[in-house]
Amino acid sequence: MFRSMERKRLERKRRQEGRLPPGQSLTLKWPVLHAGAVPGFDPSTWSFVVGGLVERPFELTWQEFQDLPRTRVQADFHCVTTWSKFDNVWEGVSMRTIVERARPKERARYVIQHCDGGYTTNTPLEDLLHDNVLLADTHEPEPLTPEHGAPLRMIVPHLYAWKSAKWIRGLEFTAHDRAGFWERRGYHMYGDPFREERFR
Repeated sequence: MFRSMERKRLERKRRQEGRLPPGQSLTLKWPVLHAGAVPGFDPSTWSFVVGGLVERPFELTWQEFQDLPRTRVQADFHCVTTWSKFDNVWEGVSMRTIVERARPKERARYVIQHCDGGYTTNTPLEDLLHDNVLLADTHEPEPLTPEHGAPLRMIVPHLYAWKSAKWIRGLEFTAHDRAGFWERRGYHMYGDPFREERFR
């Protein structure tokens, strides 16, 4: 009962602060939602590939990825299924680091996230350049668990969480927007939680 009262108090506070999007409710847990099976991870064979409309395509091993400069951010997390988890602390590699290394061509406007299991999702490039967007491998401050996207997931706090793809393995820079897994099934192409852009 105490936990329920605390959740309701925090939910009111976040709503008053303007941090709780319409149609969302606060959770103190971290629900597990994804399509398909949780993939395995072998650091000796894992790779991360960046390509498409970039001047410098590249591929990284797990160790090479770990050697990149690291950053930590605190950010809220909003799921399209109507729950929000606040003040998450993520650590990983800033998307700006990846973009600076890849050097997108002038025509590049969008990025397709490619993940294990064939999952994809689309995001405007400018949205991935926000200060708090990163490729995360830890959460408060433990390594991500497999069901939450380990070894690596994208974190795009200002969009619904399906844009923060789990088990990410690469980025494709493109000139045109292209629907990903959930977008082809009716989800919104952009996904702003404060505008309730859940479906098309």
